[in-house]
Amino acid sequence: MPEPLKNLLHEALVGNMADRIAGNAPSFDRSRFAMLATDGLAALELMERSALIRDALFATLPGDFREAAAILKASLPAAGKPGLSGWMLLPINQFIAAHGLDHFDLGLDLLKALTPHFTAEFGIRAFIHRDQQRALAIICGWVDHPDQHVRRLASEGTRPRLPWAMRLPQLVKDPAPILPILTALMDDPEDYVRRSVANSLNDVAKDHPDLVAALIASHIEGASPERRWLLKHASRTLLKKGHAQALANFGFAASDSLECELRLVNGEVMFGEGLDFEIRVTNAGEMTQSLMIDYAVHHVKSDGSLSPKVFKCKAIMLAPGQSRTIERRHAMRPITTRRYYPGEHRIAVLINGAESASESFVLRMSSLDPA
Repeated sequence: MPEPLKNLLHEALVGNMADRIAGNAPSFDRSRFAMLATDGLAALELMERSALIRDALFATLPGDFREAAAILKASLPAAGKPGLSGWMLLPINQFIAAHGLDHFDLGLDLLKALTPHFTAEFGIRAFIHRDQQRALAIICGWVDHPDQHVRRLASEGTRPRLPWAMRLPQLVKDPAPILPILTALMDDPEDYVRRSVANSLNDVAKDHPDLVAALIASHIEGASPERRWLLKHASRTLLKKGHAQALANFGFAASDSLECELRLVNGEVMFGEGLDFEIRVTNAGEMTQSLMIDYAVHHVKSDGSLSPKVFKCKAIMLAPGQSRTIERRHAMRPITTRRYYPGEHRIAVLINGAESASESFVLRMSSLDPA
């Protein structure tokens, strides 16, 4: 079983933080910091532990943020010297976000300095929320920075719906201010940065599908393989939902000359096992077709209604008269993001976003469920 995330912040890490800060601030009360930062630590979850350590920093660093920032910056790794790094910097993100907003430029500069040693995507969002125009004007200047981590911070930190982080409601409503940042980084030499750009565009697509589909269309012609991958990854939510423009961007057009058969190997599934099925597609037309084949499982909800979830399957090319059979097993096992209920479910094949065949199957949670 994997180690709980909360254990990433532990007493030994607090002790290391104290040593590294004290090495750059002789007056720093490392014992008091360690006492405050570990008082009740074991009973807390990850972000609560981070907040406890943040508050201990506030109680023991100088009250003047400029002095505290100078100590923290000096405590970062440099020239082979160990310093604050890794998960130690999560509570420091929170410290800067909570106490650095009145020193706007200094706070953002400190976040930029620490991001190569962990990430600053959590701390930076408080600055964007406080003064979006001012923050983005500074962040836009990072897209040409020589450090890939700083360039990635420009895209990752501005994501409207960054997981685990505070949402940026203004950018959820109107993402236009971050589009220049994302387009400037589309051809970044680092996959690490390009993947972040794709994830940010995918976030935007959840609220503004037509905007993202049009942006992709305007950047796909003549795209390098790297940029094309980015654009397709950015379109993944739109492609799953069968958005017409998004599908057309990648050559997946609607067709009425396809024949699709769906065969279930087992029409009854015991929870913990899998649904085995075959999809057979035939091109009955006169032109070669580019096909994106997905499938949707319509899960039974607690009220008996069905809720679909789309899963990627395969992208293929079919010549006229050609057929292709695809075999799959869909696992029906415990996951943290879904609660399963027994009853009649449905599976549907989606070809280029359109439902082409479907069948029902029964999920049994135990051998006692009615057949």
